[in-house]
Amino acid sequence: MTATGKADSGDVGVRRKNAPFAHTPYDGSKRPFTVGLAPLDLAEWIEPDGNLKAHLQEKERLFREAEAPVFLAEPDTVAAQAEVLALLLEHLPARYPDLYSSNGDEIRIVPTGKVYSKTDFAEAPLLLAARLVQEDLVIMRKGEGGYRLVAASLSFPSSWSLAEKFGKPMPEIHENVPGFNDGRMGTIVARLFDNLSVDQPSWRLNWSLYTDAELHHPHSKRIDPRIGHGSSGSLHVRVERQTLRRLPYSGDILFTIKVHHDPVAAFAKHLDGARLALSLRDQVLALDADQLAYKGLTESRDAIVKRLEGLASRIG
Repeated sequence: MTATGKADSGDVGVRRKNAPFAHTPYDGSKRPFTVGLAPLDLAEWIEPDGNLKAHLQEKERLFREAEAPVFLAEPDTVAAQAEVLALLLEHLPARYPDLYSSNGDEIRIVPTGKVYSKTDFAEAPLLLAARLVQEDLVIMRKGEGGYRLVAASLSFPSSWSLAEKFGKPMPEIHENVPGFNDGRMGTIVARLFDNLSVDQPSWRLNWSLYTDAELHHPHSKRIDPRIGHGSSGSLHVRVERQTLRRLPYSGDILFTIKVHHDPVAAFAKHLDGARLALSLRDQVLALDADQLAYKGLTESRDAIVKRLEGLASRIG
């Protein structure tokens, strides 16, 4: 898939999305801290890649060992969870027959060899849905105060905790996001959620910076200001590909989150690496004080800018 969200012709299955830099929302085409929703082709709803097996294994580990819960659901969400599972059981074997096969109530994930029966997850269908895909799955339901987070399998958060956000409406979930409640973003998102129809799903991208490629990041981040020095670790661009679709029966909204990690050093191997490095630099420089703090870049901004400029210069 290209950064515009269009599929490259001739690509099929997992091989399509196995390359680095599948998405580059920092390339100048979008501004950070904007909604930036675009129409989603449902053929591209779920995005497996070459990390499918490793990511699913990490989910299993987190289900067993995570310090804080990675799955929570209100009791009256079972029907909505079952809707999500039914959509995936229909979509995955048809869209990715090299990765998934189904037989009645069972589905097999080819790369892992795992076979699951949906009858084993009757009380929490979202737990099976989450075991099938790399995406995290979040169900939002309209109530007093707006849409609330009522069920989720969240293994790979980007500096937020499911336990802290569970049951809360959108304004509270995003209370620390600059411009959401003290600007136009919250109003725009509320309107988009209300107007989202079953046949008009949407998707968006965002980016953040981390000093590792870990998937499970439930805690707030702060990048060491010494990141400009080789001894202080690597720098990674973490891109979230998010989709929104309304469930046809419950009317709830399903929010999916797929994480991509690219080391900044890999710009050197990209045909357009110098421009991408400078575009990321420009986006970092354009962040105001609140935005820098939210992204954990207040102390490290100058060092990151210097690193990106040096990398672009070496790429030439």
